[in-house]
Amino acid sequence: MKKKINAIRRSVMKSLTKNIGKSQQKKQSGGAMKVKKVLISRPNHRLGNLLLLTPLVQEIENTFPESQIDLFVKGGVTPIIYKNYKSIRNIYQLPKKPFSNLSRYIKGWFALRWNNYDLVINATQGSSSGRLSILFSKADYKFFGEDVEELSFVYPDYHHIAKNTIYNLRHFLKDFGVENKKEVPMLDLRLDDKEIADGKKKLDTLVGNDKKTICLFTNATGDKIYSEDWWNDFYKKLAAAFPDYNIAELLPVENISKLNFRIPHFYSKDVREMGGFLANCALFIAADNGVMHLASASGVPTVGLFKVTNETMYKPYNEKSFSVSTNDLTTDEVIHRIKTTLN
Repeated sequence: MKKKINAIRRSVMKSLTKNIGKSQQKKQSGGAMKVKKVLISRPNHRLGNLLLLTPLVQEIENTFPESQIDLFVKGGVTPIIYKNYKSIRNIYQLPKKPFSNLSRYIKGWFALRWNNYDLVINATQGSSSGRLSILFSKADYKFFGEDVEELSFVYPDYHHIAKNTIYNLRHFLKDFGVENKKEVPMLDLRLDDKEIADGKKKLDTLVGNDKKTICLFTNATGDKIYSEDWWNDFYKKLAAAFPDYNIAELLPVENISKLNFRIPHFYSKDVREMGGFLANCALFIAADNGVMHLASASGVPTVGLFKVTNETMYKPYNEKSFSVSTNDLTTDEVIHRIKTTLN
């Protein structure tokens, strides 16, 4: 019932907000565009969605190097993700459950009216609350995130959720004489040297040797999850294909395992500690979920397993990362692709 109510709520909000902002994307008068204060709105609490925001933050840093950035988000994980982003000035965090803390929720929205920005950005075109936040904020330039149909023919990765807004924003800024032709930034947790070194110590202690490690994450949510039988079959074939590698498991916050804890496993609730551990692995394999994006943001080559969600929108990307549709490929075919990646 809760899922049905949320689906109806999202549908109604999308219908009410779909035309917000289109008329406000007008060229401003008064000379060249000057941007020092930026607001990026992504009122969502999920780990994956907040990690998928990191390329946009880097895009603003690259395009406007002297700017300071405020984030408008939900939940409490954002300060942890952006700990080492010196460009971030303020993080306005709406409570995950608004009606449990209504005063804080209202205060978060009014923070948008207390500040004046040069540029405000809705990070995801499909977010109704994101569009409302841009409308509610005060700024010289407002970017609501509309898709630009012709760009989909120019960029094969245009529909990826982390890249789509960047392509659209570049198109928007071009009208004001601002251009950035660099590669779209990758997800980046910006782990520091100590975090990576600590992660190596934890990995070395876990496996007890100097062989490279393939790390698995066997959990997911809803229909994205794979069964114990699937993971046991996959692990058996993976171990046979890579006898010279350690195979370990990163456990979810629920401390459960589809492999019944029978291989070396690492548990942590600390996002950055997990990232430091993953950064020292040779490969990470998981179904589509927030931890898959955490691995990608930690710099480890990542294989995303997809069967129900949109692979084009959510697949991991960094060097040697890729996604597979397990509806189209057998386990043996997936492992063959992994061999190609590790060689």
